[in-house]
Parts: sequence; C-alpha cells; structure tokens
Amino acid sequence: MKTVPAEIMEAEKFVAISERAEYCLVKRLKDVVKLKLRTRSRLYTLKIAPIKAEEIIKKLQCEVREI
Repeated sequence: MKTVPAEIMEAEKFVAISERAEYCLVKRLKDVVKLKLRTRSRLYTLKIAPIKAEEIIKKLQCEVREI
C-alpha cells in the first residue's frame, strides 16, 4: 500500500525526523529547494528558500544525496 508523502512545515521538525531517516534527497529548483527524507515507512518533504536550505542541510543527521 502506497502512502502520500507528508509535507512538513517546520524546519526543526524536519531535522528531528532526519535522525531516523535512511537518506535525504535535495532537489534544487529556481526559486525553492525541495528536501525529501526517506524513512522506512514514509517520505517527508520540506520546501524551503535556497538561502535557508544550506543551513538545514548541515544539520541533517542522515546521508544527503543531490538530484
């Protein structure tokens, strides 16, 4: 059974979830950066401004993959 990705609105909550994530995908678009955390059961997404993205990526506690 497939589940819909959960969109997280707070960066701190996203960083907390990264503790149990397998990896994080970073997709850089023109005006926004999409971060996608893959855990065993679910995919979590966060849309953030490019300026703030680097600071959050440094805090992540899982493997980071650029796509």
